Amino acid sequence: MMTIAHIDPGTPPADVRAEAESLLAQDGAVLLRGFDIADADAFHRAVTCFGAPPLDSYRGGNTPRSSISTGVFTSTEYPARYEITLHNEMSYARQYPRRLFFGCLTPAESGGATPVCSGRALLADLPAPVRDRFAELGVVYHQHLHGGAGLGKSWQDTFETDDKSVVDEFLTGADARFEWTADGGLRVRQHRPGVLTHPDTGHAVWFNQADQWHPATLPDGEGDDLLSIVDGPEDLPHWVTYGDGSHIPAADLAAVRAAGDRNKLAVPWRRGDLMIVDNLAALHGRQPFTGSRKVVVSMT
Repeated sequence: MMTIAHIDPGTPPADVRAEAESLLAQDGAVLLRGFDIADADAFHRAVTCFGAPPLDSYRGGNTPRSSISTGVFTSTEYPARYEITLHNEMSYARQYPRRLFFGCLTPAESGGATPVCSGRALLADLPAPVRDRFAELGVVYHQHLHGGAGLGKSWQDTFETDDKSVVDEFLTGADARFEWTADGGLRVRQHRPGVLTHPDTGHAVWFNQADQWHPATLPDGEGDDLLSIVDGPEDLPHWVTYGDGSHIPAADLAAVRAAGDRNKLAVPWRRGDLMIVDNLAALHGRQPFTGSRKVVVSMT
């Protein structure tokens, strides 16, 4: 699923890129050791060795993260005690990154790995009825973004603007359905595929974040707690249904998580590591951790 490649410090960048590209095409993810990435600037220089410039905006992104410098972001700012389940980055959006770069500046004291999983393997390991529902119906991602106070992110933080016309233009271009609410909030619905065909390999691959957007994913009954304080699931910051509007049974999502767990690989971070993930070929997540952990991210 993922190869660990040890890079000698004196290796020419072109040779590093060629090796990484070969391994990425083979496995969907590669972990490079030997870059000695000490800070965000060094990480940015390493990322630019691989061609396409990093995206300089996370506009429309659903998870909390901060910009460190142009094209370099914090990894998802989510409490350390929680797992971030396997997902394809921004698969809810019309435009999503093709490649993800992760750089470890400070490894956690324990845990904190970024597990990866082949989308082809996960899809093949699902019960056929679950696989067929996601492939045939797709997924609708529902967002309820407040206008300044409430659960989750505001629309201002999500779209990096206070100008509603900018948001209107962005969402219209993304082929999303949306409406402004009387209390200054925003509701957004985006119908996206559950399964894609990888453009390079021709293989069918799992490509969605249904599990991550559903309250059943939250631990210790926290999903039920959230549902108890809203009028309905559509009032949650995030909610997901099948493409025909029907609810996704918790059992379907449990099958997805189980298939992911059976096929994932988690390698503990070392300081200076660089991981590259083909976002269409592989899912990624984050283990719970203790101590300080600093992993930075770029997307291309």
